Amino acid sequence: MSKTAKIKFIFITGGVLSSLGKGIAGSSLAALLLGSGFTVRLRKLDPYLNVDPGTMSPYQHGEVFVTTDGAETDLDLGHYERFTGIETRQSDNITTGRIYSQVIAKERRGDYLGATVQVIPHITDAIKHFILAETDVEGSSADFIIVEIGGTVGDIESLPFLEAIRQLRNDLGPSLTLFMHVTLVPYIAAAGELKTKPSQHSVRELQNVGIQPNILLCRCDREIPKEARTKLALFCNMKESCVIPAYDVKSIYEVPLKYYMDGLGTEVMQYFNIDPAARPTDLSKWKKVVNIIKNPEKEVTIGVVGKYMELADAYKSLSEALTHGGFPHKAHVNIKWISASIFQEERGKIANELKNIDGILIPGGFGERGAEGKILATQYAREKKIPFLGICYGMQLAIIEAARNIAGLKDAGSSEYGDPEDLVVGLMTQWDKDGNKILRSKKEGLGGTMRLGSYPCILTENSLAHKIYKSSTIHERHRHRYEVNIHYKSLLEKTGTIFSGMSPNNLLPEIIEREDHPWFLAVQFHPEFSSRPLNPHPLFKSFIGAALSYANKK
Repeated sequence: MSKTAKIKFIFITGGVLSSLGKGIAGSSLAALLLGSGFTVRLRKLDPYLNVDPGTMSPYQHGEVFVTTDGAETDLDLGHYERFTGIETRQSDNITTGRIYSQVIAKERRGDYLGATVQVIPHITDAIKHFILAETDVEGSSADFIIVEIGGTVGDIESLPFLEAIRQLRNDLGPSLTLFMHVTLVPYIAAAGELKTKPSQHSVRELQNVGIQPNILLCRCDREIPKEARTKLALFCNMKESCVIPAYDVKSIYEVPLKYYMDGLGTEVMQYFNIDPAARPTDLSKWKKVVNIIKNPEKEVTIGVVGKYMELADAYKSLSEALTHGGFPHKAHVNIKWISASIFQEERGKIANELKNIDGILIPGGFGERGAEGKILATQYAREKKIPFLGICYGMQLAIIEAARNIAGLKDAGSSEYGDPEDLVVGLMTQWDKDGNKILRSKKEGLGGTMRLGSYPCILTENSLAHKIYKSSTIHERHRHRYEVNIHYKSLLEKTGTIFSGMSPNNLLPEIIEREDHPWFLAVQFHPEFSSRPLNPHPLFKSFIGAALSYANKK
């Protein structure tokens, strides 16, 4: 415990129902603390039994966020990075599945010396060890560690995590631990009033496991009257100033400003005996971002042709990165979500769906569903000279489109869905040194078997990519199993495809462009994971700029 003696821990729990925004609350608090000159780390405890979300459908849990060190994590880590600019690590997200896997592995090795392995103390000790590990920020000990506990208070699977943070309060002491609870204050239209009873019950549920919240964040869609806040403070055993509204806002980037105005940063600092007057909070950069969001000078529409259109969180980092790309241009980015499957069902829909689009983006994804529709959309963007950005699977399908429609390889495809004659995209174990198909010796598992994390890429001088990045070497995050077959490079180059980014060993294509197109670029990596509202990713900045130019010429 000595290494963490001066670190202040803030634990965030949620009640009443899920999706109340614990991740945004923690991220926004981190932005306030950073604005006051503190250093902060955020981490999340997820109660599900999966080892990580890597094998879960996006419909189950939203997008899978990838850290630079190659961890597949919960999407809230993306919020952590966007609000703080601090790269998260594998050590910032853990699941019940990983905790139990570690404990069972130790039991099998005999590490517990024949003891009966139980939830308390073995599981809770493992959780506490995770919370207290790697508490540095850029080599120095963090001032604050903000820990979000996933799920909802009262869920059976959350109990070991709640017990672990209850124990940490005793281990570290109240002066170094703060409990913050996010709850719902619903408006009942028939009664014409906000109801505090759900929040009271939620806090009581938390108290039943031995945790008294110090601050209550109340999600609501309208102002909470003073009498309601007084009532909540009375029944939840806290000061009225610690009952803080969490209003619905137009943009998540308004949240730090709202929390600041309602005194969240002040209450946190006062709890830890820090004088708020001595640590003024600078939120000027956030105010500029919000001003652009509320008062844009331009507007542009991007068509995202993808697979998981029914759930916005499936492409959370992507939608945020597109929004960020508009900030340097003081532009609002409209996103039109288009299911790729409709193009396969009826080709005539392409022109109708994309006629008012200023840019086309093909995002990452897996499997056969929608793939042919994405290829048709890519062809449309190439032929109509519409700005185009392909990401991960989007790059692979752009290669297939060029191979089929320009190089004349009518059966070109990917082994991800089918057995094409020309294997232009496949697992590296599926082609020999000459690029010919070979049989794989065994089937791999799905979890953790991809190319994950940050890898270097060498850019070609004078290429569009080089002009955008203004660098010869870049590092970007990957999440994929399949690769473009390098043995088709020469043939594809004859069609006007430029391989402007390659792995250092020159074997893996990372970026392609079209020499006959004003802005056509596709990348094997995921640039959206690295974009920030205060520092938009250069690819998205350039893509939105190209879309604005296209819109002006239309």
